[in-house]
Amino acid sequence: MVDTASLVNNPLLATSGLPDFAAIRPEHIVPAVKHIVADATQKLTEIEKELTPTWDGSLGKLERLDPPFEYGWKPVGHLFGVLNSDELRTAYETVLPEVVQFGLRASQSEPIYQCLKQLRDSSEWSKLSEAQQRIITDRIKGAELSGIALKGAERERFNAIEQELSQLSTEFSNHVLDATKAFSLEITDSADAAGWPSTLRNLAAQSWNAAHKDAATAATPADGPWRITLEPPLLTPFMEHCRNRTLREQLYRAFVTRASVGDLNNDPLITRFLSLRREKARLLGYQNFAEVSLARKMAPSVAAIRQMFSDLRTAAWDAAVRDVEDIKALKASRGDSNPLQVWDVAFWAERLREERYAYTDDELRPYFPFEKVLEGLFQLLGRLFDVTIHHQTDVSVWNPDVRFYRVHDASGTHIASFFLDPFSRPENKRGGAWMDDCLGRRKMDGKLQLPVAHLVCNQTPPHGDTPSLMSFREVETLFHEMGHGLQHMLTKVDFADCAGINGVEWDAVELPSQFMENWCYHRPTLLSLTGHYKTGEPLPEALFEKVRAAKNFRAGSMMLRQLLFGMTDITLHADYDPSGTESVHELNRRLSQQTSVLPLLPEDRTLCSFQHIFSGGYAAGYYSYKWAEILSADAFAAFEEVGLDNAEAIQVTGKRFRDTVLALGGSRHPMDVFQAFRGREPQVAALLRHSGLGVKS
Repeated sequence: MVDTASLVNNPLLATSGLPDFAAIRPEHIVPAVKHIVADATQKLTEIEKELTPTWDGSLGKLERLDPPFEYGWKPVGHLFGVLNSDELRTAYETVLPEVVQFGLRASQSEPIYQCLKQLRDSSEWSKLSEAQQRIITDRIKGAELSGIALKGAERERFNAIEQELSQLSTEFSNHVLDATKAFSLEITDSADAAGWPSTLRNLAAQSWNAAHKDAATAATPADGPWRITLEPPLLTPFMEHCRNRTLREQLYRAFVTRASVGDLNNDPLITRFLSLRREKARLLGYQNFAEVSLARKMAPSVAAIRQMFSDLRTAAWDAAVRDVEDIKALKASRGDSNPLQVWDVAFWAERLREERYAYTDDELRPYFPFEKVLEGLFQLLGRLFDVTIHHQTDVSVWNPDVRFYRVHDASGTHIASFFLDPFSRPENKRGGAWMDDCLGRRKMDGKLQLPVAHLVCNQTPPHGDTPSLMSFREVETLFHEMGHGLQHMLTKVDFADCAGINGVEWDAVELPSQFMENWCYHRPTLLSLTGHYKTGEPLPEALFEKVRAAKNFRAGSMMLRQLLFGMTDITLHADYDPSGTESVHELNRRLSQQTSVLPLLPEDRTLCSFQHIFSGGYAAGYYSYKWAEILSADAFAAFEEVGLDNAEAIQVTGKRFRDTVLALGGSRHPMDVFQAFRGREPQVAALLRHSGLGVKS
């Protein structure tokens, strides 16, 4: 029983407006979520008794179950990623099984399944819109993939698997976060900081001070001490600029062995994940989990995915070999006779980039203060999609750095909003960058709920009087997540199940995000993002030309790196036997012989921190990044063809992109959506050209 007193003024039981993030406490979670699940279970039972094979008599009733979860469970999952704590973890893990159980109860409802099949086969079907038909078809497929056909012991086993997979996902993510937090490298010898860019010195000193709050003397950027962690804002520049090879090796080994030892070891979890997914697939009548994954994706088969991998590998391999040879040659010319090791690559690649293109990442940062980048990004969105974005300050947030923005169309009408959480907080925020939906667009009882997105990054935070100065990769990441956000926010679909990113096949969902990254290399757009944080001067023309020239630096190597992730993922879920003699790490090394010019370390355990496929949504789906990149490159080519500086033509093309890719969401098949925008099926040529691996136009 839920204590009713614990429900009074509980912010997770709101039914309108925005979630009150600042008011949510771990102690609110268990009573609120238990109440929501109990109430939804009762209502679901009542709905099952009165279903009729019409839209209003089936899904029209069922969609009323969603808003309490949107207000009471979604914020909990969001805070789990951005404001993690022991208390929140405990509360989250306490109610997670009940939420999973309700999801299974709903998806395995025989009355709902039979009603939807009746509707699909009735004369009512032709009266429904394409969006409604897609939702019903997807619900039926979802029920079948949720074990609707299973009876008795098989159903019980399937549900036990789903519960355990959910718990494993949480545990895997926690292990990675804890292992990342547990490691640090403290640098006290100023000689070891020689050659570091100022941003790294500042962040590393700030990191040391945060870890030694009671120290008698604070660290300074100039004199240290400095603390390096496994968070990207510190890890990446350290590997690129630290001259001490032993320290690079130490950090590299720590990174590729995260969450692989002791109490945080994810190895047994991986084996269990793969065993359970395999068992689940066979219960559902599939040969392997990859087939289960592809049942709701755009790619037709594992064979088609492997063909894409093969084609891209062929295009990238020779270029990747040249990348390594160029690094070796430079290293030798600088008098370093040591054999090239994996922890040397980032350092010497950065020296090569500096020599070849004559600029450093630290030269760029002062020109990309966060506020200026945001301003330029919002201007671009205005030019492309005729929207304006306004900062709003009177909104409840989970951290003082979080911003809230409202999106308005050309008439000034408010159409969407988003939270932006930009900065790295390794103490309680998971790494990486992501977009998630806070509230989805839906129309209910004649009222339209506007979409609200979460855009989360882990970029370099401000320090002292210096604002956040972004690396160019951080700029690209912000554009990427905004692309996801645009698809969520600019949807015109009023049915929540296929509005925005909902209902979009997973291997097409990266199209808008990767599309947006291309604008970072368009001269007027890039210059609009820049203004030196001290002088306001835009990025010098010479520096811009160097950035553009360096766009495809090591493109072959970067392509092969992504292919290894994708190939390992699909092989683990299509062919691998978790009870066999080959370990997952041996499989990863075996596949790396096709994709890695330099062999992986024998002790590499990168899979132990591969959250995308073990605690994210990319199991047997990591290939989606490359699959969608083909779509996104070809979509951007449509803008290139009309002339990127032809304002009128760009506006027309942008409107077509907004009205198709961004507006239609999951209401139509992604191939139909792409053809509606492009007028034909996608072609790989644009991706290879953009990557510098194809025929130049």
